[in-house]
Amino acid sequence: MPYKERLTPWMLVHLLPNMQRLTVGNFRTRSDAEGHLQILRRLIPQAQYVVMFNPDVFKLPQADTHYRKSGR
Repeated sequence: MPYKERLTPWMLVHLLPNMQRLTVGNFRTRSDAEGHLQILRRLIPQAQYVVMFNPDVFKLPQADTHYRKSGR
C-alpha cells in the first residue's frame, strides 16, 4: 500500500442498493470524515452515508517463515 494511502485511514462511504458501496473520500482524521458527512447529509438527505475505518492501512508485511538451509 502506498505511503499516501496509509495517511488516510478514515473513509466516507455511500451505501448503495444490493450491498454495494462507493467510497466518497479518504480522510486523515475521523473528525474530518464526520464533517464531510454532515455536509453531505444536508445536501443529499435521502442518501445513506457512513464513516468507516480502513484496517488494511495498518497491516504489517508478512514475515518470511521459510527456513533457509546453509550451504555448509
